[in-house]
Amino acid sequence: MLRLTSGQWSVSADKELPVLYRSDHFIVVDKRFDLKVNSDDPTDTVTVATLLRHQYPDLVDSNAFHGFRFVHRLDYATSGCLCIALTKKGARWGHKAFANRYVTKHYLALIRGHLSSDKGQVIDVDVAIGKDSSETDCHRMCSSDNAVCREPRDAHTTIVLLQHGFYGEEPVSKVLLIPHTGRTHQLRVHCCHLGHCIVGDYMYSRRTDTAPFRMMLHALRLIIPMKRETVSVISCDPFVPEIDNLWKPLTTFTTVDDFLGNSENSLTNLIGNLSTLPSVSI
Repeated sequence: MLRLTSGQWSVSADKELPVLYRSDHFIVVDKRFDLKVNSDDPTDTVTVATLLRHQYPDLVDSNAFHGFRFVHRLDYATSGCLCIALTKKGARWGHKAFANRYVTKHYLALIRGHLSSDKGQVIDVDVAIGKDSSETDCHRMCSSDNAVCREPRDAHTTIVLLQHGFYGEEPVSKVLLIPHTGRTHQLRVHCCHLGHCIVGDYMYSRRTDTAPFRMMLHALRLIIPMKRETVSVISCDPFVPEIDNLWKPLTTFTTVDDFLGNSENSLTNLIGNLSTLPSVSI
């Protein structure tokens, strides 16, 4: 368990990954922040792969890279839902689902400043993302309106304003982020494009936002639909005062449940028409 008290974090000694879902084909874990998915560096002894290997030695596949078939990835600093396939069939379908954009992902974030509510609570950011050619020592991306952007590809994110508040003494907004494409660092770049970088995002704050103990981006929900099995998982919201007492919400515009329940983004529509999707034999 991770808990913040007066700005300091403690990690339980067992370091086990919470399991949110498990079937014959998939396991979904709740990845903590500042944890690599896997690594070729032998000095990286604590990763999702090594923790899974210790926690579930019977699931290790000697034919898979690092012993596990990761369907997708989360950045080192991002916490939340991470799906691993336990079979070759699951891995094939999972990768196809992501490639064909069948998968629904919801993220929560705290972003710098009070995002304006003048134009409503929902903002669609449809701005291409490419490589930042000004950076040579990191994999920084940028929006296509930047002169140093190279090889931009289409990127689309829906941003829903949930709350205004303060993190410590600084104005901050809590938002729901729904990516419709899967570009590298898409959510981080699109938030910066609006002028509201994610709290604690060292890279996209130009290495200035160093005070927070983590980057405030969390993969809240993951939905992978298929004919015989729908992986639908939700994790706990870490951005609440009961967990982080530096976050003090003041004004609530909507909640995740209310937004999804009162919009076309209901679970039924998110999953879509299952009859059109490929199946995984069980």
